[in-house]
Amino acid sequence: MRVDTLIRGARVVDGSGGDVRALDVGIIGDRLAVLAPGASCKATRTVDAAGLHLAPGFIDIHTHDDTVAVTAPAMRAKLSQGVTTVVVGNCGISASPVTLRGAPPNPMNLLGGADAFRYPRFADYAAAIEQARPNANVAALVGHTALRANHLERLDRAATPGEIDAMRRQLREALDEGAIGLSSGLAYDSARAAPTAEVMALVVELATHDALYTTHLRTEFEGVFDAIREALDTAAHGRVRLLVSHLKCAGAGTWGRSGELLAQLDAGATGQPVACDCYPYAASASTIDPEQVRPGTTVWISGSTPHPEQAGRGLDAIAADWGMSQVDAARRLMPGGAVYHCMQESDVQAILVHPRTMIGSDGLPADPRPHPRLWGTFPRVLGHYSRELGLFDLPTAIHRMTGLSADWLRLERRGRIADGFHADLVLFDAARIRDRATYEAPTQPADGIVEVWVNGIPSHRPDIDTPGRAGRLLRRGPSPTFHSTRHSP
Repeated sequence: MRVDTLIRGARVVDGSGGDVRALDVGIIGDRLAVLAPGASCKATRTVDAAGLHLAPGFIDIHTHDDTVAVTAPAMRAKLSQGVTTVVVGNCGISASPVTLRGAPPNPMNLLGGADAFRYPRFADYAAAIEQARPNANVAALVGHTALRANHLERLDRAATPGEIDAMRRQLREALDEGAIGLSSGLAYDSARAAPTAEVMALVVELATHDALYTTHLRTEFEGVFDAIREALDTAAHGRVRLLVSHLKCAGAGTWGRSGELLAQLDAGATGQPVACDCYPYAASASTIDPEQVRPGTTVWISGSTPHPEQAGRGLDAIAADWGMSQVDAARRLMPGGAVYHCMQESDVQAILVHPRTMIGSDGLPADPRPHPRLWGTFPRVLGHYSRELGLFDLPTAIHRMTGLSADWLRLERRGRIADGFHADLVLFDAARIRDRATYEAPTQPADGIVEVWVNGIPSHRPDIDTPGRAGRLLRRGPSPTFHSTRHSP
């Protein structure tokens, strides 16, 4: 047998949740060949992986990399932590299909200015990804807020029946052109006025495509239980899979209630497929939003358009300097970005360990001072939560960021190390992997990542330049062709 690359002696964590095995793995073009240890094989390049672990490339199931995948295709923040696939279009905001009437509304401005929205049809965005050839694969959702901005002249009201029909037609076209589902961000002012019935009408379009509904809940604070119920009802109405984005107990009124929240999610899953994603930090990040300025929450400003000099300062100190409340100071700082220390670590851990949870960074690459999750999410799960705290074993951790995610997204022949699967791989040192990004220095690459391949092409090594630029737009495939040993849809 002859292969392009032979990875010898690795401890393989195959993405299924099963035990670690000693195997050799070959890459032939963009596909994998799994070999017995020491099997006779000729290779153009041989990698000595003794003492290292090999896993499927990590799937970041919740990102806002929509525009940077085209404008900054190196995507070092993702490749340097082992991510080979990003899911874009989350929280109701997507780069396509979008036709702006002016400046992008909040929170679409998280993706960039008006010049970043160049894709009136999903097919235009798909073509841009194929032309840019980013370092990571891209799977794209359509944002509910993006659809609203296309068809409503004001976003502080519900859509009319005619506007809903227009949104449905545009969503249907995007699904036909390769979008993997619909996202909503009902907590934001640009979608807050949308009633449940408006979203239900759109979700109905997903069923015929076996597409996914993901949602940034209407609130993650005290009303989160009602918001979960709304999400469950919405997905059930369309008979589609539900993925709750960055599940959390935000604000002092919900602290310590993660068990109740997860029990509600489990109860809802008895009649429909339900999952969630989570990032491994007790602080969130978003636009500056007075609604998120709550008692017990410490807020740091990452950037402000009218007051850039306040970046990196606490909202409490800014408010004191200006002689006003923190809520009023937040309004004065808008538009901009902020980090909200709004969760308890015990709740974060309870959600991370739950079998329905997948890993998503929710990183904001356009933020001038990003939350460390942009660079550190996946190594933090493996180093801090798995190795140091023992929250779950290594195969479970890897499953949450590979096989389980690929199943939910219907990414055909990805997320697992198996014969004939796509050669998205990460080679890492399990004893050394750790996140280095901090709130003070958030753009530090992780330790312990040895090499990353995307579609069979070496795409990241910390010590040398690699060819890379082998990412593709990923479209929905059929339902999973294999069964993991852990929870799957």
